[in-house]
Amino acid sequence: MTKPSLPELLHAAVTAVGGTERPGQVTMAETVAEAIDDGSHLLVQAGTGTGKSLGYLVPALAHGERVVVATATLALQRQLVERDLPRTVEALHPLLRRRPTFAMLKGRSNYLCLHRLHEGMPQDEEEGLFDQFEAAAPTSKLGQDLLRMRDWADETETGDRDDLTPGVSDRAWSQVSVSSRECLGASKCAYGQECFAEMSRERAKLSDVIVTNHALLAIDAIEGAPVLPEHEVLIVDEAHELVSRVTGVATGELTPGQVNRAVRRAAKLVNEKAADQLQTAAEGFERLMELALPGRLEEIPEDLGYALMALRDAARTVITAIGSTRDKSVQDEDAVRKQALASVETIHDVAERITNGSEWDVVWYERHEPRAGSSFRQSGASLRVAPMSVSGLLREKLFSERSVTLTSATLKLGGDFNGVGASLGLAPEGTQGDDLPVWKGVDVGSPFDYPKQGILYVAKHLARPAREGTRSDMLDELTELVQAAGGRTLGLFSSMRAAQAAAEELRERIPEFPILLQGEDTLGELIKNFAADPKTCLFGTLSLWQGVDVPGASCQLVVMDKIPFPRPDDPLMSARQKAVEDAGGNGFMAVAATHAALLMAQGAGRLVRATGDRGVVAVLDPRLATARYGSYLRASMPDFWYTTDRTQARRSLAAIDATATADGK
Repeated sequence: MTKPSLPELLHAAVTAVGGTERPGQVTMAETVAEAIDDGSHLLVQAGTGTGKSLGYLVPALAHGERVVVATATLALQRQLVERDLPRTVEALHPLLRRRPTFAMLKGRSNYLCLHRLHEGMPQDEEEGLFDQFEAAAPTSKLGQDLLRMRDWADETETGDRDDLTPGVSDRAWSQVSVSSRECLGASKCAYGQECFAEMSRERAKLSDVIVTNHALLAIDAIEGAPVLPEHEVLIVDEAHELVSRVTGVATGELTPGQVNRAVRRAAKLVNEKAADQLQTAAEGFERLMELALPGRLEEIPEDLGYALMALRDAARTVITAIGSTRDKSVQDEDAVRKQALASVETIHDVAERITNGSEWDVVWYERHEPRAGSSFRQSGASLRVAPMSVSGLLREKLFSERSVTLTSATLKLGGDFNGVGASLGLAPEGTQGDDLPVWKGVDVGSPFDYPKQGILYVAKHLARPAREGTRSDMLDELTELVQAAGGRTLGLFSSMRAAQAAAEELRERIPEFPILLQGEDTLGELIKNFAADPKTCLFGTLSLWQGVDVPGASCQLVVMDKIPFPRPDDPLMSARQKAVEDAGGNGFMAVAATHAALLMAQGAGRLVRATGDRGVVAVLDPRLATARYGSYLRASMPDFWYTTDRTQARRSLAAIDATATADGK
């Protein structure tokens, strides 16, 4: 039997999922297959509607080697495992004459821990363990969630938090889950044979395709101990998110609350001298943190240096002491000791990292207020440390062992792939060198006719946005645009404060158009309500820039209040910018403009989600039209018809609204 061709396989898969074959999807599948065959790397930009998941799944399954697919969002993981992979495997089975297997794999804390559930969790203030089900009042939300999870534990096959519907709060989940450091290990745990996390790892080891997330991919690269099974092909979807997710995993934090928890956990397990040493170090650190002012620490102040060395040394003493001390009064000593060790080891590692003072790390103080309605995170200060760049780490760990394909709707910024490539540790496309990964960038386009389906309107007449203060001219402009559109507006704001101010103002000015505000309900509910009523508008900040998929007439105006540059006082971004400048580059373009371009490309992508969609992206920041970097930012966005004519924008919105209303939408 002859080997089936890639077009045959793609046609079968597209038919199975009820889709339509697109030229961009065919091009993508062919270039992914080439990269896998010759072991090279590929950055492929595939616009919304291309069908990119099949564009990489089909060539990967056809190749026959083990594949890891890493995504940023839960929604895409679910789509792959519940819809795309089952249908694609069924469709390809007769042609390939084999049935590839697949599994989902996440970090340990995403799975229910049966030991925690049945034995209770170590309690900070008291010795031994406590039954969290007894401790939480059955009438409280926490108590109800815990009882529901106990029932769910008997019926779930995966123990995966995301399979629990409705979901539960972080606080409730923390009562029944453990981090990898807190885990006893399958061989020492009474529930090791039934462990959901271990079962998910075993399934992954036996599977041809493993679907995971960027965070686990980062842990696998950073921590040295492999979490993912060996694989020959890596596909990173939603790849525009990868650098920030890897940075998040590589960031360490110390807070007084966290240190005090570690003191309480260790106190019963070590001798008095070791406990006192850690307690004294914790008190010294807490006193310093009370005076901490937010901002970067280019050099570690002497008093902080001493406090961190005291913490590091005390933590090391406790770690050694925990290994040899046995307290007969402690119940389930292994679990209590493991949790205490995990807390103290984290403090030791972060204190030592900051004390060692790598030139590649950025250290800063951050102050945070308690979140509304949350007692889970205390207000106060934290000390944070993050890598200046993750590009070297990614180049070394990601691109040296396997063929890597990175894909997203937004990888080509300012007209080429080199900006995103540099952040991933790749030299400019085409650069030759012994240690340089070979890669190419391909833009397979979009099935949408952007110049006919959308308008990019820049409000050139407005004043430049200032750092602080209300923008009354911007609010006037926003009000008129919403009225012209008949509602139907997604408002993307550069800060939560700006989103709240705009929502409050427009609720008073135009009460006939309901304004939903991020944070006033779950994101899922907000998006559902926004899609259900065309008159309704949805305002919010960062997660809305990339998390909203509302095709049709409910979203015909996308407004950005200003270019989303990083805040000038963002310690990590400003340090990265300075590092580029010190090396002779353009720090503003490499860091700030690239950050803004990525978000604006994602934000503008919210407008056209289907072939019938029409609308306007309005940017209420004149710098997009007047500043030198404006053309770079515009080149990163979909190729909409461009205007600065406010009358034209209003007329177009009114006409689109009239058509939708006439069609009953």
